[in-house]
Amino acid sequence: MNVKFNEKDLDRIIEMAWEDRTPFEAIEFQFGISEQEVIKIMRRNLKEKSFKLWRKRVNSGVSQKHLKKRNPEIKRFKCSRQKAISNNKISKR
Repeated sequence: MNVKFNEKDLDRIIEMAWEDRTPFEAIEFQFGISEQEVIKIMRRNLKEKSFKLWRKRVNSGVSQKHLKKRNPEIKRFKCSRQKAISNNKISKR
């Protein structure tokens, strides 16, 4: 991974990775990084115990981090009640 992210982008990637309903594909769409790169970022930026808990949750049936696990009727990356996001910037209303 040769991409350097600023602190704000790293925080957003980690936040999206923590969210159960945000798939890795949404992170890839916004930031251009694969699931493996997200895992590396999480490993580098979380405490060991936190990383292990996150990985356990991602691989459990609770998380919908993979589009294959999601209900096929859900065709969006974000909650319908969430503010609009454009290129990682919250749109002003």
